[in-house]
Amino acid sequence: MSTESTFAGPQNPNTGGPKTFFGHPRGLSTLFFTEMWERFSYYGMRALLTLFMTAATTNIVTQSDGTIIQNPGMGLDIATAGAIYGLYTSLVYILALPGGWVADNLWGQRKAVWVGGWIIAAGHFTMAIPSTYTFFLGLIFIICGTGLLKPNVSTIVGELYPDGGARRDAGFSIFYMGINLGALFGPLVAAWLGEAHHWHWGFGAAGVGMVLGLIQYRLGVGHLGNAGLLKSEDSREVLAAKSKKFFGTFFAVFAAVVLFGFLVSNGTISVTLTQIAQWLGYSVLVLV
Repeated sequence: MSTESTFAGPQNPNTGGPKTFFGHPRGLSTLFFTEMWERFSYYGMRALLTLFMTAATTNIVTQSDGTIIQNPGMGLDIATAGAIYGLYTSLVYILALPGGWVADNLWGQRKAVWVGGWIIAAGHFTMAIPSTYTFFLGLIFIICGTGLLKPNVSTIVGELYPDGGARRDAGFSIFYMGINLGALFGPLVAAWLGEAHHWHWGFGAAGVGMVLGLIQYRLGVGHLGNAGLLKSEDSREVLAAKSKKFFGTFFAVFAAVVLFGFLVSNGTISVTLTQIAQWLGYSVLVLV
């Protein structure tokens, strides 16, 4: 199948040919804005993460009109906050491995991006609820969702250019511009809301950004042609068996991690978050 027939979309009234995005397949615009909003949410929340964790529980904010409002943080020490931040950012990338496997073997990249995006949005909105439990639960959601979305949206970009070459390189350059735009504006918006008004408003703004990205992703998914669809030749029965085995293992590991966290939090297991972060770092070095 030719590239032109695969990605032909709405016609350009000026040329009579298919509409393009800066001379590239129209699907690139869908992925450009999806990733822009995802990075808006990711870096917007990350800009607040350490500030929120280390802010005093009695923290107050004086607004522009002189009004003083309560804006309490978690009151953690810098070492503990740094350990949580390090665990979060490392696990985001570690879970890209199972996220890529799910896309390649069970769902296809297109579905993985869609599901991952909603899990990310759920994580941000969960963090917008003022509670220690919802804070950590939201981080877990974002880690899992980013593991699904982040590696697979880039894969779809590559599939828009089956012939590869310099044109695909140029397409990725445009795509990375979207990443940089999201990384620029996310912290500005979320940090202003979080520091000047309420930390949880900033977390909520990150969730709104992800939802906007998902809306335009759904509206523009038709421009992707066959890119991102599952290419497995397995039958439905085989796929169902693979899915059952994978998610059974995943949720068993997830339950074990939650149980471990609970035992650490109530003092049954005497270990600090700093030690856990160090162990994870050493483990990654050994595996690499």
